[in-house]
Amino acid sequence: MASIEVFRRYLVSGRVQGVGFRWFVEREARLIGVGGWVRNRDDGAVEVLASGTNEQLGSLYEKLKEGPRAARIDLVEVDTAAPFSGYKTFQIEETR
Repeated sequence: MASIEVFRRYLVSGRVQGVGFRWFVEREARLIGVGGWVRNRDDGAVEVLASGTNEQLGSLYEKLKEGPRAARIDLVEVDTAAPFSGYKTFQIEETR
């Protein structure tokens, strides 16, 4: 049975900028095998858009709640995202 591709948007709040959070997310997402991007937001949060299987995105969610050592994760909001293409791997995007 083929795996169904799922699309999710995560918004991570806390001390998540200036602590290597985007690089942490990029590394973990690539290891898990999801596509998409991570970027800082002007409001101090970090936004993640990811595609993969439910299992892969569940693993990513657990990593987002953990974060790198220097980070403090207060909240990880999860929403279903509209399907997107063009991201076969995972990358860091510019701040928005």
